[in-house]
Amino acid sequence: MLLSVFLTMFLPCVGISAVFIVYVCLLWYATNDPAGDIGLPVKQVSEKGLSASELDKLPKITGKEVMAERRECAVCLDDIDGEQPARVVPGCNHAFHLLCADTWLSKHSFCPVCRAKIHPVDQSLDVSENPC
Repeated sequence: MLLSVFLTMFLPCVGISAVFIVYVCLLWYATNDPAGDIGLPVKQVSEKGLSASELDKLPKITGKEVMAERRECAVCLDDIDGEQPARVVPGCNHAFHLLCADTWLSKHSFCPVCRAKIHPVDQSLDVSENPC
């Protein structure tokens, strides 16, 4: 009886200890690999956002000029009110708060809604044309 109680307490502890030792060994091997490459995929940053001069080339409007169905800023999820400055992405015509758009576009060179690549254009071009 005493032997069976001892075995039921001892064997699970031995099993858990063995798994823990294998885990620690694998972790040590992964961190001390002499080649430094353990074959894990790494997401590469393909490109950076737009520069300040490129941001200045993007059209600016006010909240009144934003179409009714596109009044929500996709970056902060707040509505673009009447007198708030907004920025329109050329090509897709998605609108965002000026600060939200500049923050996003300084880190990414694509629209946060449709992921269309942004090519800064002169403000003299007509931004009301929607190729979508």
